[in-house]
Amino acid sequence: MKTIQVGNLTIDGSKLFLIAGPCVIEGYDRTLMIGREIKKICERLGVQYIFKASYDKANRSSFNSFRGPGLDKGLEILASIKKELQVPVLSDVHDVTQLEKASKVLDMIQIPAFLCRQTDLVYGAAKTGVPVNVKKGQFMAPEDMKNVIEKMEEAGNPNLAVTERGASFGYHNLVVDMRSFPIMRSFGYPVIFDATHSVQLPGGMGGSTGGQREFIPYLARAAAASGVDGFFMEVHDNPPEGLSDSSNMLYLSSLEGLLKDLIAINDIVKHDKERNSFRKDKGYGPKRSSARASFSRTAFLFLGEKKRGSAHDFL
Repeated sequence: MKTIQVGNLTIDGSKLFLIAGPCVIEGYDRTLMIGREIKKICERLGVQYIFKASYDKANRSSFNSFRGPGLDKGLEILASIKKELQVPVLSDVHDVTQLEKASKVLDMIQIPAFLCRQTDLVYGAAKTGVPVNVKKGQFMAPEDMKNVIEKMEEAGNPNLAVTERGASFGYHNLVVDMRSFPIMRSFGYPVIFDATHSVQLPGGMGGSTGGQREFIPYLARAAAASGVDGFFMEVHDNPPEGLSDSSNMLYLSSLEGLLKDLIAINDIVKHDKERNSFRKDKGYGPKRSSARASFSRTAFLFLGEKKRGSAHDFL
């Protein structure tokens, strides 16, 4: 994996990193509080932290859905949180006209999944020189993200990452193909798993998107075992009160325990990630015995979950 620089963080694969915060900016005080608590957890666990909150949720099910404070006010809040917490900040950019202003505040620009093939936006984001994280579209095969990477490489930006957030499976449902992680890691850049959007039920509530928060820990542990480099999670102190994605945000109180599991699994598999790099023609190799041993140790952690708690602990 190539080393990338995001603000004051050097991401080199030696430890997990986390992109986390509320789905949308819900006012300065509450947004700052959530970010501060996540930072404390990450500092305790040795996880690199990038704060995330959206200034505008442009892709909403309904015209009446809450979208956030907008570009100017949202960037002002993000700049204040960045200064207060001394952490890098990330937000979604939906249009090329937002790039100039956003690039002056954000330490990482995120391209939403539905927009990942928009050449002008992807190339323009990379051209700002700010690190870029692109979410894989729900309609995209993982190998097709290589074309997206190449668009950004054409802009001369070395600080890139890609995120898996589930693939459409019929109507109002997503599934996660764990094969996507080694496939996208073969591109050479950090691969992130979006553990909260992957449990969405898009448009499943008619005028809004539903979700199955109880499955976040299971998918996240499986992704850690598959060798991801970082995680994206939308986190809230009281998700049912959240103004966007309330049914699939993770409770702040559940974050630390889940991160401990992900760190433990990553410690088992992280050496195999580099030793057994994926090749499309040959798959993983040649140390298959090492891979089997990692699977056995990881399975033990999964089985331990039966004793520690159940999905209902995350509801």
